[in-house]
Amino acid sequence: MPQAERVTHRGTATTTAPKLSDREVQVLRAWLLSDSKREAAARLFITEATVSTHLTRIKAKYAALGRPARTKVALFVRAVQDGHTTFDEH
Repeated sequence: MPQAERVTHRGTATTTAPKLSDREVQVLRAWLLSDSKREAAARLFITEATVSTHLTRIKAKYAALGRPARTKVALFVRAVQDGHTTFDEH
């Protein structure tokens, strides 16, 4: 099971957030700001396959904690909930 941490939302509810590496967060944010995995890969000077691998691992970490994020919108919501990005950034 992936490492996790407790996250408090607006001082009330607490959920378990997966422990994402700095690189996973970087790839996630680049992908969220891009129109495609190809564009995110170009931003980070990595391959599209590498972006896909990171996203697969991130989604698996969320699913393992009972917080699946199967779509880009769902993953964006999780990233905001867990403090990896903000609405203002997008």
